[in-house]
Amino acid sequence: MPFDPDAVTTVTFDSYSTIVDVEAAEAALRERVPDPEPVSRLWRSRSLAYTFIANAIDAYKPFYEMNRDALQYALEAHGVDLDTAERDEILAVYHELDVFDDVRDGMSRLSEAGYDLYVVSNGNPEMLESMVAHADIGGLVEDTVSADEIRTFKPAAELYRHAAARTGTPIDEIAHVTAGYFDVYGAMHAGAQGVWVNRDDGPWDAFAGDPDLTIESFHDLVEELA
Repeated sequence: MPFDPDAVTTVTFDSYSTIVDVEAAEAALRERVPDPEPVSRLWRSRSLAYTFIANAIDAYKPFYEMNRDALQYALEAHGVDLDTAERDEILAVYHELDVFDDVRDGMSRLSEAGYDLYVVSNGNPEMLESMVAHADIGGLVEDTVSADEIRTFKPAAELYRHAAARTGTPIDEIAHVTAGYFDVYGAMHAGAQGVWVNRDDGPWDAFAGDPDLTIESFHDLVEELA
């Protein structure tokens, strides 16, 4: 359906790949892995796959643990042998990922325009606390909503509906902003408006429809809403 800015009172944001750049994790691998790019990509894709499987077979673990298991798999798949301390140092980068350039200004302008802003993420509370602090958006977001609260990952509708309840907002008044195609679909399926952040001008995964809105940066969202 067409994006309806007049219906929106609350904006929720995904965290990883939307507010902060997970590709920066590749830098943490570079000092320890001869060819870090394929390891980094497999790490990320496996981490997401584990969350999908966990939802399907009721095998929830906090995202940090899922991410640790995915990293271990990616290292082993590429024949890299690191001890626990080295692996933990790589994992720690998730507490200090680089924030995208458009995030603070875009969120600030949305907040000034009267929208309530929240983060809704698979990340467990400790990860989200450090992400918000490092991104310096603590004064802009009302709160963070973690999958850990209901032990269910995206794109399950339950998480978006839980977020709506936590924010005190009817779900059809929420615009959920994310770089993840599955996250867009999940939000829309639950009843929110789905906003896809396409910073790298990539193709949309159109197997089940289109986003309500596609933006290249948070500045575009400001133009749509404020």
